[in-house]
Amino acid sequence: MKTFISGGRIVSEGKCQEGIIIIEDEEIADIVQPSSFDPQSIPQEAQVIDATGCYVLPGIIDTHVHFREPGMTEKADIESESRAAAAGGVTSFLDMPNTVPPTTTLEALEDKFQRAARSSHVNYSFFFGATNDNAGLFQRLDPHHVPGIKLFMGSSTGNMLVDRDEALERIFQAAAPLPIMAHCEDTAIINRNMQTVKAGYGDDPDVSLHPLIRSEEACLASTQKAIALARKHHARLHVAHVSTAEELELFQPNNTQITAEATVGHLLFNSQDYAQLGTRIKVNPAIKSPVDQFILRQGLADGRITTIATDHAPHLLSQKEGGCARAASGMPMVQFSLVAMLELVDAGVLTIRRLVELMAHNPARLFNIRQRGFLRKGQKADIAIVRPNSPWTLTQADIESKCGWSPLEGHTFNWRVEQTLCNGHTVYCNGHVDPDFIGQPLVFR
Repeated sequence: MKTFISGGRIVSEGKCQEGIIIIEDEEIADIVQPSSFDPQSIPQEAQVIDATGCYVLPGIIDTHVHFREPGMTEKADIESESRAAAAGGVTSFLDMPNTVPPTTTLEALEDKFQRAARSSHVNYSFFFGATNDNAGLFQRLDPHHVPGIKLFMGSSTGNMLVDRDEALERIFQAAAPLPIMAHCEDTAIINRNMQTVKAGYGDDPDVSLHPLIRSEEACLASTQKAIALARKHHARLHVAHVSTAEELELFQPNNTQITAEATVGHLLFNSQDYAQLGTRIKVNPAIKSPVDQFILRQGLADGRITTIATDHAPHLLSQKEGGCARAASGMPMVQFSLVAMLELVDAGVLTIRRLVELMAHNPARLFNIRQRGFLRKGQKADIAIVRPNSPWTLTQADIESKCGWSPLEGHTFNWRVEQTLCNGHTVYCNGHVDPDFIGQPLVFR
């Protein structure tokens, strides 16, 4: 079957121009200029999507999500969160290993792929988790099947902290050809800060003190250590959720060995927002100062940040009660990442072409994802159609995530995701996700 998308402005590979996308089965068969296209050539049985007034983007690739399955499915699962992804224009995700059990064995990894093959509404893959003693398994991983190794150099969610120097050396030696994605926070510094803050403010300090506990110093020390190890062992390193101006100084534009990720949460919020949003924006690493937020936004345009992801991490609202010690860290963002970042386009922080590079092109390049991330002939037809100047206010009824809440509830967005195509199939259209559609496992390298 053929599908024709016409009338919209196609954004891909530095261009934003009118064109007609022709899809045949799962792939983009051609992209043609309107002036050279004969509408009479459209077969009667073809599907025609009128994107007039819209922008047509490559489907977003979210390289950092926690979909909570297996083991924590009261919060979220692959079905519910991939449904939220589809509703947000996200057509592929890479899931993190801190589930129950953790994805640190070959058997646990295969179990996740089997689960996704039954329930994921978009394309999928899963990081393999590093521990203090499993580097010997890295060579048994299929590099066409697995995006990379996830390394927790700071204690966050789950019990996967790698804190022994000899283990870190083995991990950075053994990872190639897979990249390492590292969560960089120094646990010793965090623990010391927590003791100090508790001494002054009680056993469960207010969440506004979270940036003092998971401090700039803790982030910087760990990121410096990861970069030093990557250089020593010639490893490919991607530092997750960079949150401080000091860390960003460690990264250089166009460096293909050592790269940085910014998350939607750290770009949208700063420490002044704790007063209104409280623990709904409690994440690890912590949301930092307005200055850090401003510098991170600068890094989107100047090339020091390579990818934007969500670190989508749903919890039940009951688990977000408390303060720095008791409330769970993490927030659900996958459904609203694209429309939120399009607001930064409206604000002049970055162009829509740069947004596409950070959220589709660069994720595909960084992890060498085959046939994804671009709108060009021969690519899989993963497409998000978005409409500007279409205000709507987020209510709880709009939320697809199983946890049922968002820190953005009540916010009025100017952009709307109208349609999401995954492998040429309309998986989402104007409020409805196709419950029967299943995505594909991503292929790498």
